[in-house]
Amino acid sequence: MDRFPVRLILLCFISFCEQDVDIYSFHINSTVTSRYAITVITSRVANRLNSSKEIHFQVKIPKNAFISKFKLTTEGKTYDGVVKQKEEAQQQYSQAVSRGESAGMVSSVGRTLEDFKTSVTVAAFSKVTFELTYEELLKRRLGKYQLLINAQPMQPVADYKIDVYIQESPGISFLKVEGELATHELGSAQTTTIFDKEHMMVNFYPTREQQTMCKRCSENGLSGDLLIIYDVIRPKPSGELQASNGYFVHYFAPTDIQRIPKNVVFVIDKSGSMRGQKIIQTRLAMLKILGDLTGDDYFGLITFDSQVQDWKPELLQATERNLDEAKTFVNMIKARGGTDIDSAVLAGVEVINSHPRQGSASILILLTDGDPTAGETNPESIQASVKSAIQGKFPLYCLGFGFDVSFNFLEKMALENNGVARRIYEDSDADLQLQGFFEEIATPLLTDVQMNYVGAENVTQASFTQYYNGSEIVVAGQITDNSLETFQTEVIAISKHNNVTYQDSVSIIDFTDVLPEDENFIQRLWAYLTVKQLLDRQLTLSDHEKEMVRKKALYLSLKYKFVTPLTSMVVTKPQEEQTQVAHKPSEEESNFELLHKELLRNSRYVICQFSLSPPAGGVRFIISAQPKPICYDMPADHKLRLLQDSSSNFSMNGELSSNGFNLIFLHYKTDHLMLSTKEIHYYDGQNMRQTGKKETVLSLNLLQNNQMDVTMGTVCVGVLRHEKDGDTFLWPVVKQPPRVLHLHYTEQGSKIKLKDQETKATWSTATDYQNSSTPTVQCWLVPFQFALQGELSDFKVLQL
Repeated sequence: MDRFPVRLILLCFISFCEQDVDIYSFHINSTVTSRYAITVITSRVANRLNSSKEIHFQVKIPKNAFISKFKLTTEGKTYDGVVKQKEEAQQQYSQAVSRGESAGMVSSVGRTLEDFKTSVTVAAFSKVTFELTYEELLKRRLGKYQLLINAQPMQPVADYKIDVYIQESPGISFLKVEGELATHELGSAQTTTIFDKEHMMVNFYPTREQQTMCKRCSENGLSGDLLIIYDVIRPKPSGELQASNGYFVHYFAPTDIQRIPKNVVFVIDKSGSMRGQKIIQTRLAMLKILGDLTGDDYFGLITFDSQVQDWKPELLQATERNLDEAKTFVNMIKARGGTDIDSAVLAGVEVINSHPRQGSASILILLTDGDPTAGETNPESIQASVKSAIQGKFPLYCLGFGFDVSFNFLEKMALENNGVARRIYEDSDADLQLQGFFEEIATPLLTDVQMNYVGAENVTQASFTQYYNGSEIVVAGQITDNSLETFQTEVIAISKHNNVTYQDSVSIIDFTDVLPEDENFIQRLWAYLTVKQLLDRQLTLSDHEKEMVRKKALYLSLKYKFVTPLTSMVVTKPQEEQTQVAHKPSEEESNFELLHKELLRNSRYVICQFSLSPPAGGVRFIISAQPKPICYDMPADHKLRLLQDSSSNFSMNGELSSNGFNLIFLHYKTDHLMLSTKEIHYYDGQNMRQTGKKETVLSLNLLQNNQMDVTMGTVCVGVLRHEKDGDTFLWPVVKQPPRVLHLHYTEQGSKIKLKDQETKATWSTATDYQNSSTPTVQCWLVPFQFALQGELSDFKVLQL
């Protein structure tokens, strides 16, 4: 029997597991010019077989980046991706799906990265080159910029190079390299070259041997991130002004300013859904945050479930005594009841408005994990009342804990009140995520910042409620007055003690003194920033205004060939293969997708019950949901990923037949277990054999009633054997999910609505083969595309 192939984080990075596919060159080239990064990933692959072969290209790119170019070259011909309006691209996508083709390059949102994937059939002994370009503006947080490069080609590569070139005209104050690939074992592969204070380069050239011998390596090559961290010199408090070809960019980040004392009110959800690890991590984070307040800060605490509870009815100074009392209050927070977001946020606004302080900066922070279920529950009414209460006086920051919350609801409410929304991911570091967010806004330096530019139009956001230490304000626009000899800027703001003004001017003649390769970046930076801000603005506008803003964002996306939530990239592949479409999902669009795909791909838990009913031509799956289970039919005769736990190096794949699973493969590091209805084969990384006993990392416990428990590493999976109509098949049961999640939806007659998506549903039944007694379960039957928020191809694997 052949050695079992391994594919550990499929659909999460470049993935070529076929031994007959050779990635002979893999290059990542990133050029950062004044914080604007353009990164090109080039992968050259050869088919060593004497027959045609489908070759896959899968990469991770930063979540805030826009794909701007993709092309593949094979047999002397180049096929370019074309950016089109999303509706037009969707029509081509739907037509391909209706023909039964796998037509998607679906990007799923994670914490900081998105997935891009495609494939092409390559002739015998032929080669293909994939080239993907994406662009992003690096954002300054806590006094530094970070360029994240993910590189996981999934096999050792002879010609492996990562080149990062950074050019910053005011000078680079420091530069360091971190990340999973910046290890001692790979130290000799990395070099940093300082040409002068304005130009630096980082190279990462691991040898083939290094790609298999390091801590983050395996027989499948390197796997990890490279993080380039740096900051720039700031010689002038007025900031750094650059311009070229009629466009300007202004970076403003003064540092020689006294911090402004803050008034901060924390509004904390303690409803029943926060029970368990969420509330524990919230308490831990709040204890640390309270400890970081300074003596001239004032603060308040409000908790809420179905009712609102003030710690104190007014803001109190962050004295040692008050902080100790507040920490005692935090330690007593218990999760229970419903979610009255409206009353809680309005109570926080009242606390701040009732205790104004001269020379201070007020901040309101909401943390919630669910939709409003008590008090006022209409999202639009809540948003309107909160906006009316705050009246633009201070920012509201909304933190959404997990995926049960409507992120669009929080995002709109935050943007309408000069704040931002951020998702807190349910993981072991959730408390650190909360602390990290607060650190970013912990030190206000200026309030009511207004940026003015004479002779400019189409300027990006130029008014800011607050400026925080360690951050940076970036404004770009078009210079429209051709008669100007100098371009002038003026920044007006309020500091701790008085109003301040920063002024600067630059000769127009100086704008022509740029390198040829830099002539385009300011214009593209302006377009990138404009599209980002327009996409945010449309969330807060009426339908008519929203449509105008949408059209402008769409026009710029198409002009600069950005893949945004309004556009898609269409790739027509050679040899009359199917058209593929790459979409850029928004955070909210990915809510359901992440809940489901994360569970199947790389999560530490599973909410999907694998169940079967007798519909013709399909296997029925059930998703645990409230108020009733949801089920959907999947086509049989496919190889599917069933579970992936990247934290424990465990994955499980299965071959689906007309009734259940013929084969189930479990992978743990270099160990692999194959289960069929008749035999078990175990491969320990060196030898393959039949087994029925305990191995070094494997425990088999044969139970009664055709049941068996398998433990590999820290993961335990049960497997049941069933018979139906003379057919014997397997069914997996996850024994150790750390937690259980439920999807919440609303029923509207014969339709169900999940967030903003609606579909027809049929009340049906499914047989639960996770239970040896095979009970019948009632459920809402929906199309699998709705349930999965994607296509079958997103869950298929080439090899078990």
